[in-house]
Amino acid sequence: MNPNENCHKTASAWFEELYRENFLNNEQIPWAKMRANEYLLEYLQHNLPSGKALVVGCGLGDDAIALSEAGFEVTAIDVSASAIAWCKERFDGFGVDFKVQDILELPPEMIGTYDFVFEALTLQSMPLRFRDKMVTAISSLLAPKGKLLVVANGKREGEKYKGPPWPLERNEVRLFTMKAMNELEFSIYEEPTSLSTLKFRALYQKECVK
Repeated sequence: MNPNENCHKTASAWFEELYRENFLNNEQIPWAKMRANEYLLEYLQHNLPSGKALVVGCGLGDDAIALSEAGFEVTAIDVSASAIAWCKERFDGFGVDFKVQDILELPPEMIGTYDFVFEALTLQSMPLRFRDKMVTAISSLLAPKGKLLVVANGKREGEKYKGPPWPLERNEVRLFTMKAMNELEFSIYEEPTSLSTLKFRALYQKECVK
């Protein structure tokens, strides 16, 4: 067996390679729309910002800027140093703390810190064997009563994808309810793309410790 087969760093290394080889050429980054996620913007239209927010796998930074402009104090993390350098190039002076950070190697000071966390399309980018660990790590970021908005490409039961990415089944998104999180909303959208025909949007809230 390859000793690196189960290493998450090996599985995520392609992010840095892609961003580094195409630095400042967003047309070569498949998920880079150069605007904030529409489901995040919809959320912000109906919910008042409060406190600290974090973006998981921030990519080129547009979601982080949308949160900052809404009024959050924002931290945005990505495993790719080139992606973070790109964010700083685009958004210098916007007040967002862009930082290189592996979601599976979170420092203690980030645990239980954030009032709002946004996760879009990051879970699906890693092989299935890391999914539960990533759900656990993302959930750990939230302060009591903190909210998590998840956006993912979805698949129907039995559908197969070679990946990456690997669209999620509905029950895979709902793994968050196993991590002291309550499900507040779950929406399914028909959105045919080159990857899948479904999109999931789910909102969770961290339980308070009794």
